[in-house]
Amino acid sequence: MTGQRLLITGAGGFTGQHAVRLFSAGGAEVIAVLRPQSTAASTLFPEGVKVYVCDLSDRKAVAEMIKQTTPDAVLHLAGKNSVPESWLNPLLYMETNVMATLYLLEAMRSLPSSRILVAGSRLKYKPGVVAGPPHPYSLSKTIEELVSLAWGTLFKQPVLLAEPCNLIGPGPSTGFCSLLAQHIVRSEGQPEEEIPPFKLSSRYALRDFLDVRDAVRAYDYILRKGTNGTIYRIDSGKQRELGEIAEQLLSHSVGPVPMDWGPADAERAISEIAATADKQVRSEASTPEADVTSLGWRPEIGLSQSLMDILNYYRVSGEGRLL
Repeated sequence: MTGQRLLITGAGGFTGQHAVRLFSAGGAEVIAVLRPQSTAASTLFPEGVKVYVCDLSDRKAVAEMIKQTTPDAVLHLAGKNSVPESWLNPLLYMETNVMATLYLLEAMRSLPSSRILVAGSRLKYKPGVVAGPPHPYSLSKTIEELVSLAWGTLFKQPVLLAEPCNLIGPGPSTGFCSLLAQHIVRSEGQPEEEIPPFKLSSRYALRDFLDVRDAVRAYDYILRKGTNGTIYRIDSGKQRELGEIAEQLLSHSVGPVPMDWGPADAERAISEIAATADKQVRSEASTPEADVTSLGWRPEIGLSQSLMDILNYYRVSGEGRLL
């Protein structure tokens, strides 16, 4: 992306901050898009990054943004991603994850050669393959993916999709690893009885974790080499139990950390069944899908390094600046 003008939405978020840093360091002319409520994040960006404040739910504002910035490519990371919150405000999730994406795609029709990479979700569901969405967040990401690919087909736009697994690493994340790391840091130096235990929903639940910095590198590969209309899977290739991840993080604690390890062995069979069902859904997908390794990408940051970087972020950085 060297020398190209890259618009990054959701630039103030966990993945967005890393994307801004990587593409800026690589020589791209980065335009970081922030919501009006998150302009403070601009102080974390490298020198030379341009900031554009835009409410993506405002169709006219999105059209004006594209008119003024004329990007060569767009990395669309903005959106809402909390399953519990999606139950409380499902319409907001449809507006943010679906309509805002459509406004962006429609505005980009004025730049037919500019590539658009939309970050999807592994929590989508397959209409016609499974009974229905498990939660409103899943529904919103499924529709976002469908309309993105359809818009590309209907209007001959170069649209690509990325489906990352669970992303971890230093930065302002609300994911499992970051929440546990925060709990560990709070527990250090305080009496154990004063800290409520961290509750693990299932010790045996399987997840694929990948460092966010590797995922951002994968986005670079997709933007440069990807095939239009394709969904690219991004993951480490290895499923790990949450209990294993928790134990690795806890091994670096300097004091006792109160934990509630959740249900026992019965959860293992349930987790394995869920993982098998997910693979079956993927095998029945009708949209062209590919592993991003087909483009030459490989993960570079190991799990142990990611976990240590997360702990150091909360211990050293004051939760405000990436290390």
